[in-house]
Amino acid sequence: MHALWVWAHPHASSLNGRLREVGMKALGAAGWSVDEIDLYREGFNPLLVERGEADVRRHQDRLREADLLVVQFPLWWYSVPAILKGWIDRVFESGFAFDVPDPETGKPLKYGKGGLVGKRALTIVTAGDRSATLGPRGISGDIEDVLWPLLHGTFWYTGMDPLRPHLITDTDTIDAQVMARIESDLSVRLEGVMTEPRIDYRPMAEEHYDHTIRLHDSVAPGKDGLSAHREG
Repeated sequence: MHALWVWAHPHASSLNGRLREVGMKALGAAGWSVDEIDLYREGFNPLLVERGEADVRRHQDRLREADLLVVQFPLWWYSVPAILKGWIDRVFESGFAFDVPDPETGKPLKYGKGGLVGKRALTIVTAGDRSATLGPRGISGDIEDVLWPLLHGTFWYTGMDPLRPHLITDTDTIDAQVMARIESDLSVRLEGVMTEPRIDYRPMAEEHYDHTIRLHDSVAPGKDGLSAHREG
């Protein structure tokens, strides 16, 4: 199995740098080959100006080869760092990740289908907030809802299987004992990354959605918002 590890943090000596080291080592120990894209150290240009540029094609080739995409970043203003957003904007191009036609109907494949179908996607996220703050009743919102644009609107939209985010919280108060547990938890998570269930988003199928891509009234009755688009 082959993984592409994309991470976005300005300081290699940070907690994120350590997590990247531990995670890539764990995958290697489990028999994976791992390709790394360090956006800051590579000086990746996040600005989309023209499509089909040479550096984008190289990154697309690296993503195409991967069975697993790991995207690692600190949570900044409830989103990804700008350099990572730019990587997605530029690399996930039309015709490569989306707007890929269904060979039978000619319609573009999306939401569970698409150019990146068959791949799994794991986010590794650090946050200064306390764990409960990013939980189901936390003021910041549950982390799966916070990252909806990435998990559902990017990964699932392009056909990948999104996995629940691997969230590390309270990053300003981590001591040696806590760090040892964090490293162990990450290693264990990565060992089973290809067998754990994906987030159960609904596919864009007639049994779920009408022609306006709105849920049928009979689907998830009484539910509104993001949770209605999950099958569980």
